[in-house]
Amino acid sequence: MDKEGEEIQPQEQSCWATLPDVCLRRIFWWLGDRDRSRAALVCRKWNQIMYSADLWRYRTITFSGRPSRVHASQFESALWYVKKFGRYLEHLEIKFLNPYNAVLTKKFQVTMRGLLSCLGKSNNRLKSLSIQHLELDRMVWRNSIRGSLIKSLSFFLKKMGKHLDHLSLKGARLTVEQGCHILNSLSYLRNENLASELNIEDFFSHHLAVYGSSQFNKAMATFCNLTFLTLNYNCISDELLETLSENNAGTLRTMNIKCHVHDPHGQVVWGMSWAKLAREASNLKVNFFFERVMKYERLARILLQEIPVRSISLRSCYFSDPDWSMRPTLTDLLPAFRNTLQKLTFEFNNNHESLDEQLHLLILACRKLFYFKIWAFLDVTFVERILKSQEERQCSLRTLKVRIYTNRYETNEEDRTLREIYRKYRKLIDSELNYFVIAYPMM
Repeated sequence: MDKEGEEIQPQEQSCWATLPDVCLRRIFWWLGDRDRSRAALVCRKWNQIMYSADLWRYRTITFSGRPSRVHASQFESALWYVKKFGRYLEHLEIKFLNPYNAVLTKKFQVTMRGLLSCLGKSNNRLKSLSIQHLELDRMVWRNSIRGSLIKSLSFFLKKMGKHLDHLSLKGARLTVEQGCHILNSLSYLRNENLASELNIEDFFSHHLAVYGSSQFNKAMATFCNLTFLTLNYNCISDELLETLSENNAGTLRTMNIKCHVHDPHGQVVWGMSWAKLAREASNLKVNFFFERVMKYERLARILLQEIPVRSISLRSCYFSDPDWSMRPTLTDLLPAFRNTLQKLTFEFNNNHESLDEQLHLLILACRKLFYFKIWAFLDVTFVERILKSQEERQCSLRTLKVRIYTNRYETNEEDRTLREIYRKYRKLIDSELNYFVIAYPMM
């Protein structure tokens, strides 16, 4: 009652007060940590929503590799998060960006030790772990710091390996002994590991001939449920392919293989080994990524006809070699995969030779090709020829990305021609293609 004896009507409740929990959880899902913490102070119900498991299943923790007041609390907040919500985690990604000095690597190592220890005690549902680009072979990592980090990670994997379905340690850059020690941690106390996705691209340091290591082949023999495997070509051997065909034939679907110019890739791998794996793992598709490995002799040694190749990426960046020719690869090697190739990516400096005709014929030969990307010296009319072939149903591309290199600072003439080509085939492009074509001065 007020002073005049009239009854005060209760204030109408806000619609937020009656919002169902499922809606509140969805709203909280879009909020950052700071906004979630503030929202949790509104009322008891919102505070309870803050601890909903589905809000904390996915997490990316990023550490800056440079000293800064802004980034100073990253290490502390990472530990706070794991202690508070680590038990809900199912997918964890950790990034340490370009470590600047040994002090920061030490701080990262100490934080990771606490983080992994806490997670190992409270979590039994982690399915995916990604720790990428540590580059532990750099001088900024002192031996003691590197050793302590590897020890913490190995201990964690021994405890959590039975839960993990996906593991990515891309760019760790370890010795063969260190890398195999970590891989063996996944199968601790038993002789098999049930992980289905393994990414060990650049897991070992450059220049290491991992293919000759019996220790590595023994570690890989513990995996018996692989679906996706990503690694470097310097790990590939007849023994590894034999192991994969024996232990993972029923599950293996995709192999991503990177071949870098600094990695040893002169080993002999027999076509019969690939043929056996392709026969046993009938759904297997292989994707190759070549970094500055462009010469025909090297490629022909690796790209054997028995491999079920789905995609090939050839990148030389801006390096140019007058003694190198791309033509034999386009005319003699790649057409051997015309029945399986679906994606082609080329980035090379071919200023010394014209390849328009060879590229066009290759696209026409690969009837399953749906993705084509090329950064190279080309005539502008190359794009029109591809579009004309697409219109006549001689090819079935869904993505066409072309960067046409020129030796001039100005590309006005090329730009005008490309606009005319687009107007001519606009209906086709808009209805069928993910289309990106530009002229680019290469001086």
